[in-house]
Amino acid sequence: MKLLYKCNTGYDMARPQTDIDAGRSALLEVVDDLVRKRGAVDISMTDLAAAAGMSPSNLYRFFDNKEALLEAVAERFFAEKVRIMVEVTESDLPVREKMYQYFARRYLAMVDQYEAEPDLLKSYLEIGQQYFEVVRGYVDLGDHYLSLIVAEAMEQGYFEGLSIDETVSLINQMVQCYTNPDALFFVGPVKLRVEKLATIVETIFRGLGKESSAQTLALPHIRIVS
Repeated sequence: MKLLYKCNTGYDMARPQTDIDAGRSALLEVVDDLVRKRGAVDISMTDLAAAAGMSPSNLYRFFDNKEALLEAVAERFFAEKVRIMVEVTESDLPVREKMYQYFARRYLAMVDQYEAEPDLLKSYLEIGQQYFEVVRGYVDLGDHYLSLIVAEAMEQGYFEGLSIDETVSLINQMVQCYTNPDALFFVGPVKLRVEKLATIVETIFRGLGKESSAQTLALPHIRIVS
């Protein structure tokens, strides 16, 4: 499989449409600077107002509360990946190529973030763990778009005997190294090449189905030796 598109680097957002949008975008840049300087330390509204050179009351013109700020940070962080998911699932690509592009393009976007500013990415990952409830919606959104691809594949006869949820769960486990940003820090992009991902996706289409799911391997017998 050939990758048709490589993501842009950075965290580009849609062009601001109002002064409020422009102000929010500028404040999110300030958040980036604070995270660069302080790491994953919790950032209060007071901290952000001081760093931006404005009063706390003025800051609330742009973000109603800390939760709204965190949601905006998450939206910005995932914006490129969401754009990719929508674009790929709505494309006319063959379903195998569509699934490959779905994972490969998001992975390359993640690599761009990693190579541009690894420390910033690591800090944002730690912040995401602290506020996982804010991030959870984007995880679920990824499963939603993957379900659309799986459903399309099922219409063509793939994954026979499995439900959509079962198939999505199995696929996520198989490609976990390419969807979990932490893998870039532990394994590195040199080893996690998209060529390997193409082989994994091809194996998924060849191997997942009624026949393979019926072949349950025996659990290993584990003996604890004291």
